Amino acid sequence: MSAIFHRTTGQSYPVAVRGAGAYLFDAAGRRYLDASGGAAVSCLGHGDAEVVAAVAEQAAQLAYAHTSFFSSAPAEALAELLVAQAPPTLTRAIFVSSGSEAVEAALKLARQYHVERGEPQRGRLVARRQSYAGNTLGALAAGGNQARRALYAPLLMDVDLVAPCYAYREQWPNESPEAYGRRAAAELEAAILAAGPGRVMAFIAETVAGATLGCATPAPGYLRRIREICDQHGVLLILDEVMCGMGRTGSLWAFAQEGVVPDIVCVAKGLGAGYGPIGALLCSETIYRTIADGSGALAHGHTYMGHPVACAAALAVQRAVRDRGLIPRVRELGAGLEARLRASFGEHAHVGDIRGRGLFWALELVANRDTKAPFDPALRLHARLKRLALEHGLICYPMGGTVDGVRGDHVLLAPPFTLEEPQLDELVAKLGLALDAALASL
Repeated sequence: MSAIFHRTTGQSYPVAVRGAGAYLFDAAGRRYLDASGGAAVSCLGHGDAEVVAAVAEQAAQLAYAHTSFFSSAPAEALAELLVAQAPPTLTRAIFVSSGSEAVEAALKLARQYHVERGEPQRGRLVARRQSYAGNTLGALAAGGNQARRALYAPLLMDVDLVAPCYAYREQWPNESPEAYGRRAAAELEAAILAAGPGRVMAFIAETVAGATLGCATPAPGYLRRIREICDQHGVLLILDEVMCGMGRTGSLWAFAQEGVVPDIVCVAKGLGAGYGPIGALLCSETIYRTIADGSGALAHGHTYMGHPVACAAALAVQRAVRDRGLIPRVRELGAGLEARLRASFGEHAHVGDIRGRGLFWALELVANRDTKAPFDPALRLHARLKRLALEHGLICYPMGGTVDGVRGDHVLLAPPFTLEEPQLDELVAKLGLALDAALASL
């Protein structure tokens, strides 16, 4: 009997004992193809010798030093590497221990920036429905995942939620993608105006949607229009790339493909690839200088900020991504994955949409392709698919509530950047078997 308070009580979990490349192995000797990197985390796969050595060396040399007393060599080097690879306006990094913490820090930083520049009335946040920004209270409030928010609603700050960019269900017939993007972006401006002059501090959005909406990509021009609206109204743009960033969509920063630069960007997951618990935000020099020339102190902190071992792990991961040419490989493998998904599921009676970029893809599952009607949520198709995929030796990331927080199912795929070509075939074949078994079980 386990003493752990597991995520689902009463469920028996296999015990993972080893990882090698794209595979995890449990205590019973079963092998699983990790086609989602856990939750889009394991971009280098498992057991990378260079990263393991860097972690061991750092732990032996310096495991911990509190950031109110010291900086550390790996934190300084990681910040330098990230800033060097970012647009020139993003000049400062803060290191935390998760994506949720990165979003919390971003929200606090946005508020402090406006206070220190003499606009303390700016305290409202605008976010998007069907988004996910993390599971701490501030991050949970900043997301639009209704299922996760419901229990904690009395504890959450009030956030204005606007439409996601969700072309599959929200683009009108005969409406161009560009026109749809403008229409979706217009909801942000309406929310800013409704809040009152000078009241909104920031707008936060996932560049490419993550677990809640399943890899929905922005419409052409959508984020450029969002950037214009934010600039016009003095609102900071925070892009959440915790899941889609660090090369996952085929560029180090997912926003680079949209022709915009945020004021703050949050990353995690692929930053440390699971070799250390780490998240980060990068902010503009304007934000940094406002605080440096004002109070001179960041009004935020956690015990494990800038943890030397976690920073050493992330530094080794990001050097590997750069030096091994893995981002071009993401684009190449991503094209192969997309082709296989469309060939296998493009005409599937219960796959309504196939969407994504790079090695970040999702299938939206529907009861009826013509009407786009979702399955009855009581069937919990996503949970069935997750369980049956494991039985077929596949780790994928199915989720429910895709449409509105209650209805809808999708499955997300985010395999390692180091995947081999034949493993794409293995992935798609096992997904097909699991999906057929899940549908047959309804």
